[in-house]
Amino acid sequence: MPTPWRPFASYNLWLQFAPPIGQERWHCDMKRGFTKARSREPLVATLLATDTTPQRIGLLAQQGVYEFHQDPLMLYRSDAVTKVAEILQLNQESAVVQERVISILKNYYSNPILFGKNIIKLSRGDEGFPEPILIEQGNYQFNLFAAIDCIFKEQDGTLHILDFKTGQTDFDRRQAYVYLLAASFLYPTQPAVASFYNLENQKWSDPITATASHLNAFQIEMARISQQHQKDLQRYRHSPSEFKRIFPPNPGINCQYCPFNSICSFSKLEVSA
Repeated sequence: MPTPWRPFASYNLWLQFAPPIGQERWHCDMKRGFTKARSREPLVATLLATDTTPQRIGLLAQQGVYEFHQDPLMLYRSDAVTKVAEILQLNQESAVVQERVISILKNYYSNPILFGKNIIKLSRGDEGFPEPILIEQGNYQFNLFAAIDCIFKEQDGTLHILDFKTGQTDFDRRQAYVYLLAASFLYPTQPAVASFYNLENQKWSDPITATASHLNAFQIEMARISQQHQKDLQRYRHSPSEFKRIFPPNPGINCQYCPFNSICSFSKLEVSA
């Protein structure tokens, strides 16, 4: 039976509303407008369907970790990195992607952090949207989406939610809290912690925990974001010409990294200046 449509919230949506601390000057709300309000337009849809180089590296890195653990003997093979690279068809990727992903695979092969772990869930990264979690906040209902990379069980029974990172991206604790909120609904009787692991520099964050009162606060915040996003979408549908006021741009050096710079008039003005 199809899942009924409901307003939604996710870490990704939160990130599009408010950037991590210290990155405010590079934040552009117009990206949310393109991604969420104009996603069905042909040009926008084409851009959304095309991975950027960092996105491609992140996806292939996660798929690589997944493949290392599909065969119990894979991590014992001397040619494991080559084999996983073949499964991922890395030879069809750009030189930059190949180099970075091969380095990640070598890192993981030399330090397979999930080896011997009691893995409850390990995502390949291309499964599509996860099953929504229905949350009721007062008289408001919304779907929470949490695309969790990995969950394993510690020896004391604690669920450990692990999110893989690549590149120079700093860890955003808000993402961990969203995952812990999701876990409180998916596994209500089990304690949980969350952490991040960068597959390139092999840096592992400290475990992050949240009390019931903290999770309630984050639930309220996710409901607020969901409601505000729906209001913005309704305003745009009623007045498409108000796009730049509903989703204000913030042109600057960040435009060169934006996937919509080829169709955004503000980006073109900034780049040509």
